[in-house]
Parts: sequence; structure tokens; C-alpha cells
Amino acid sequence: MEFAELIKTSKVDHVVLSRPFLQPVKGTLCITSHHLLLSSRAGEKEELWLLIRNIDAIEKSVQNLGGYHSIKFVNQQNGDRFAGSSGIITVKCKDLCVMYLEIPGMEECLNIARSIEALSSLESTSHMYPFFYRPKKLNLQEGWDLFTPEQQFTKLSIHTDNWRLSYVNKDFTVCTTYPDAVIVHKSIDDTALTTVARFRQGGRFPVFSYYHKKNGMVIMRSSQPLTGANGKRCKEDECFLAAVLQADKKGYIIDTRSIQAAHQAKVKGGGFESKANYQNWKRLHRPIDRGRVLQESLSKLVDACNDQSNSIDRWLSKLEASKWLSHVKTILTTACLAAQCVDREGAAVLIHGSEGRDSTLQLTSLAQIILDPDCRSISGFQALIEREWLQAGHPIQLRCASSAYSHAKLKQEAPVFLIFLDCCWQMSCQFPCSFEFNEYFLITLFEHAYASCFGTFLCNTEKERFILNVKEKTISIWAWMNSPCERKQYLNPLYENNSLTIWPSVAPQSLQLWQGLFLRWNRSTEHLNEAWEQINQIMEHSKTKSSPTNTELPVPEEDYARD
Repeated sequence: MEFAELIKTSKVDHVVLSRPFLQPVKGTLCITSHHLLLSSRAGEKEELWLLIRNIDAIEKSVQNLGGYHSIKFVNQQNGDRFAGSSGIITVKCKDLCVMYLEIPGMEECLNIARSIEALSSLESTSHMYPFFYRPKKLNLQEGWDLFTPEQQFTKLSIHTDNWRLSYVNKDFTVCTTYPDAVIVHKSIDDTALTTVARFRQGGRFPVFSYYHKKNGMVIMRSSQPLTGANGKRCKEDECFLAAVLQADKKGYIIDTRSIQAAHQAKVKGGGFESKANYQNWKRLHRPIDRGRVLQESLSKLVDACNDQSNSIDRWLSKLEASKWLSHVKTILTTACLAAQCVDREGAAVLIHGSEGRDSTLQLTSLAQIILDPDCRSISGFQALIEREWLQAGHPIQLRCASSAYSHAKLKQEAPVFLIFLDCCWQMSCQFPCSFEFNEYFLITLFEHAYASCFGTFLCNTEKERFILNVKEKTISIWAWMNSPCERKQYLNPLYENNSLTIWPSVAPQSLQLWQGLFLRWNRSTEHLNEAWEQINQIMEHSKTKSSPTNTELPVPEEDYARD
């Protein structure tokens, strides 16, 4: 395929660009294979460089030019056009920004719109911009090997020898959504692992996720067992989970489905672990919404944020109707439950739903942030994203195929990763000194998950990335984010290493709308940016004089999210 075939009109003069909080700009609009570019006449200064992949939806409208009271239709050899008219293309982006392009001439407007629609909906991953992006200061090899399973196992082996690194999935033949190397309990060999994989949906057998240094307890993740309506058993799976439990210890299986949904899954061949066959394991059902429910919630939330009625009652009603904060509360509550099982009950935890690729990963990630101070650092959080989302098989390219504005109703789309980032932001607000990174760090990850010039968030599994040679042909986002000039933008000036477990409050008054993300295109951040700059200067000055102590304490006991 040639990109030129999809570009009906490559350049249009006298285009007016309007964006929030910026003066309108008039200049020349150009369409390339991956970008919309607009340069003004004044000093040839570039005013817009928009990745077409970032466009979620476009809308077209017509208006008269020069005070015409009617639109004159004119037939020409090259097509039909309106004389004395211009078209306005409303560009709605995946990062939630909305901008307007006023284009003289209806034919040019329609051609631009058709080109954008064609280029923004390319299905071939190898045609996407990361395969063409070649910055001067970054190389292809940098950043890809920062967070490998081998490195995770090396860190784990310092504290325990009960686990081993298995390459049973070396050619992705056992599980297509796992990486080639996984950490499993040493008591089970690769032959038994293969048997267990056949007993779990999609081959996602239980694998190690987190080790709690305080008491040696672990968090694992998997997919549902395929017990079916007849109660099928797998001795290897039962022995695996039994071996994980230490003497006189118990375990909790947190199922992210309702009891009813879990029973319905048995009719289709799925199911859950029975108490009789998995002794000393207690099953807890904590239903978490996913799929279209989350996607519709995001659309309603963004619609509320864009409401210009200035009615407080209408705003609060639409915010509540979106149920976004209710989803945040549910996920945070269940993550706290998992963390409490490990830290306070001294129990092992296995988390799964049906496939174990969405809400399961939200919980394992958030539980680690609660328990492990390393996950609250920049490098630790990046490692968490790699092992618990990308390597763990979250279908991020499918889930982030469109954002809040898309008119398409695809079943695979859902803001699973975005709501995880929102939960992280909620915790950073409650514990502002415990996170090394700031809000901008989380927003940057959100933007690149939906549209990026880097290859890190491409594809849905490690197998797909391997087949497309993503790590050999694209740049890693970690190489860019960890460069000195970029990394300093993500630092939290209030950060002091907190070795304690943090317990976020999930009380309604403790959860907030993430204004820095959802309202950033609807209000000016000028004064807020000035305030943060002052905070940075004050903290830098104070650190040169003394080393402040961390006075941040866990929230009161009654605010804990608990079972």
C-alpha cells in the first residue's frame, strides 16, 4: 500500500486553525502519511504537528465566506464544489483535545476529511508511525532491555529460592499472550506447566507477580480454570496452588467476576476453583466492570467535561451519571483488599477474571503500588508497566484503538489502562510525598498509550511484537522518557522515599475528578503551572540547606478500603 493513494489533497493554503487557549492561526495545511502539519505565514513558524493516529473522530460542516447569504453550487470537471464557501473540520483527538480547521473550498475540505479518515484508520501495525520515526539522539536498541523477566527474577532470587524462571513458553506455543520467560514455583516442572496451561483459558496458567519482603507472601495472576459444567479437575493445577502456600498459611483467590457471572461461565466451559479441590484457598468475588461499560463511562465523562451550560446541577448530574469515579472506587477498593490479604492476613493471593488480561492486571499493579515503595519511583513504575501490562498480555492496541469521541462501536475498546492511571493519580493526591513522579508523567503515558511515535505500546502481546520485530525496528518510549532533559519534567518536587505501605482512602469525599487530564483543554493551566514552578524552586532551595524528613503517614484506619 502507498500512503499517497490515501491522500486526496496534500496541501491547502489559507487554512485557519483554532485551539483551546491559543490564538487562531492562519497558514498552509499539509497532510503527510502520518501527520497533519500547519505552518503560519508569519516567520514560517510551525504551529501544528499532529499525529494522525491521535485523531479519534472528525466532523464536517459548511459556512459562507465573505458575508454570502447563499451558497452557489458550481459544476467543474474535477468534481462538485461550493463557491463562496468554506468547510470546517472539527478534529477530536484521543488525548481529548478538540480543534477546528477552517478550510476554503468544499472540495478541498472533503478531500482533507477523507484523507484523515483513511490515514487514521490504518489496520496494519507495520504501517504505523513508530516504524518510521528515527530521532537523532535515540537509537533502536536503547531502552528495550531495561525491564526483562530475567532481571525481575534476579531481584526476586535475592529474597527467596522458592521460585524459578521457566522458558516453557519460549516459542509462544503454550500461551500466546505470555512472554517467552515467566516466573513459576520451583515445585512444578515444565511438563506439568503445559498441562496446567491446557486447564486455564488461553493457556494463562498461574504466574508470579509480586513478592512481599515483609512476610514472604506472593501475588499471582492467571485466567479462569476450564472446569466446565461437569466440574472438570486438573491435579497439576491443584498441586501448583497447594505448593505456593507455606505451612499453616492460607490463600485467597480474588475473582473479578460476580458469583453469577462465574457460574454462567461454567456453561461455556469456564468456571472457578472449588473449595473442595483447592484446600486452604478461599475464593472472593469482587466484580469489576470492563469492556463497553467502561468505554461508555469515559464518553459520558468527557461529554460532561465539555458541557458549556455553566449549570452546576447539570454538571454534577452528568458527572455522576458517567459513573467514572464509581469505577475508580471499585478498582481501588479491590486492589486494597488484595494488598491487605498479603500484608495483614499473611496470605498468598491469586487474581483472575475470565481471560486475566484486563481487570486482573489493574489489581496486581495497584496492589504492588500500595505495598512496594519501589513501584512509586519512576523506574519502578516503568518496570511495573512492562511486566504487569505489556509483557503480561494486556491487548493495549485493541483497547486504545479509539478514545472518548469515536463513533465506532467496537467491542474490544475499553479505557482499562486509563482508569488504572487514574487510580494511580488518586493515590498520588492522597500521598503527595510518596511518589517520585508527577501528574505530567501519568498524562504522558496516557497520551502515548493511545497514539505514539514510539513502539512500546504497539501490538497486544509479546508474540505480536516479536513477529513484527518491534524491538528491532522502533524506538522504546523508556529511552526517551529517561533522557535527562525529559526525565526532569516528570519529577515530583515533594518526593521523599516512603518505605511504608500506603493505604488509600476510597471514601467518596476522598476521590476526585482528575482535572489535570479531563479538564486540561477546558480551562487554562497557566496559574497552576506557575505555582508548581514556585514549589520546585522552594524545594530545590530547601534541599540545599537540609534533608527534610518524611512526615507522611497512612490515612486513619476507618478510611481504609477493606473487605
